[in-house]
Amino acid sequence: MDLSYLFNENEKPLDTLLRDGGFCGIFRTIACIGDSLSSGEFEQVKQDGSKVYADMFEHSWGQHIARAIGSKVYNFSRGGMTAEEYTKTFAEANNFWDKEKASDAYIIALGINDLFGQKKTMGSMENITDDYMNPEDSFIGYYASIIQRIQKEIQPNAKFFLITMLRTGDEQYDAIVNAHAEALYKMAEIFPNCYVIDFCKYGPLDNGIFREKFYMIGHLTPAGYLLTAKMVMTYIDYIIRHNIKDFDMVGFIGKEHLLN
Repeated sequence: MDLSYLFNENEKPLDTLLRDGGFCGIFRTIACIGDSLSSGEFEQVKQDGSKVYADMFEHSWGQHIARAIGSKVYNFSRGGMTAEEYTKTFAEANNFWDKEKASDAYIIALGINDLFGQKKTMGSMENITDDYMNPEDSFIGYYASIIQRIQKEIQPNAKFFLITMLRTGDEQYDAIVNAHAEALYKMAEIFPNCYVIDFCKYGPLDNGIFREKFYMIGHLTPAGYLLTAKMVMTYIDYIIRHNIKDFDMVGFIGKEHLLN
């Protein structure tokens, strides 16, 4: 058997979408931290013109991943979520800092509501301090504090996958998307065990045929969430294969006492 295809240096992360999740299956517990697009949220317009929003977690890309790889996947998400709200109130109110929910891997997909909805200041790496319980008031400050608290208090050796946003082709919009991606790459350099799922660079443009086929008004369709699951699993599989030795000890995450 020729294994070289698993480590092809010319491969791009999303060249071939996987059905079974590939090496993403090495993680037996995964937590998805995000907003509506991580929650399987559907949007519809009523006859009176008002809109209905509903988080349907069974349709979320996280639960599609759970079914594909047979692992436990937590939805630490809700429509409208921001890094600030997650840090200040949401995670605590929903017991997401509970060590019983500690996971092998954390997939973080935050930024749209922060930067486009609330127009939160992006900030800089200087906003990352040791006082993670009182983060600096910026997107980077709050986002980094999530990683810090998990690494310091919940699951020190967990792997983190930070998802960038899709570009649209609009220059002004994409400037923020690119700055967000740059910030995630810098945080991945600062914190151990962090990797970037770069949909900004390798994902589809969030316009045209993608919007036509996979959007229901401002949120994804059921098919859109399944497609996103395939993209996330495929990208994680790619990251693992191209950094294979980084993942040798995944089986001991949360079980480090067995090594003593």
